[in-house]
Amino acid sequence: MTVRDGRVSEIRGYPSRTEAAEHAGLTARAERMHVDAVVPILNVSSLPDSFAWFEKLGWTRKWDWSSDGGEATFGAVGCDTFEICLCRDGQGGRDDSGVWLAIWTHDVDAVYECCRREDLEVLRPPQQDESWGVREMHVRHPDGHVLRVSQPIHHHH
Repeated sequence: MTVRDGRVSEIRGYPSRTEAAEHAGLTARAERMHVDAVVPILNVSSLPDSFAWFEKLGWTRKWDWSSDGGEATFGAVGCDTFEICLCRDGQGGRDDSGVWLAIWTHDVDAVYECCRREDLEVLRPPQQDESWGVREMHVRHPDGHVLRVSQPIHHHH
């Protein structure tokens, strides 16, 4: 690695400039988001039809959710260790443009503080622990993509 004028100019042996800069002491490691998983959330017109389509590809239906006990509006399919969420009626997106992407981390509040510090558009700050077992926030990219940053809630009894 070569550092010139306080910037990493060459990173042989490091997978990214960020990791090279951390190693050189130019960036504090704690400021970086730590990601455990990334899950795409696709807007679909029908959950049952989408489950059937993915099953033809060999994916399995993992779960679905309804806010009122009626027809499900959210669900997921899985294959191996990967998951894709399916969402009806464009929940979370701006006028159905852009992607809604779930990012799993271990500290949503730290990500929220970073977003505030950097003046990013937070659509939904972290609130109470959600009934579906997560703590989450939503932040919007300037082109309309929404990142749903979540962490699992671990209840200790």
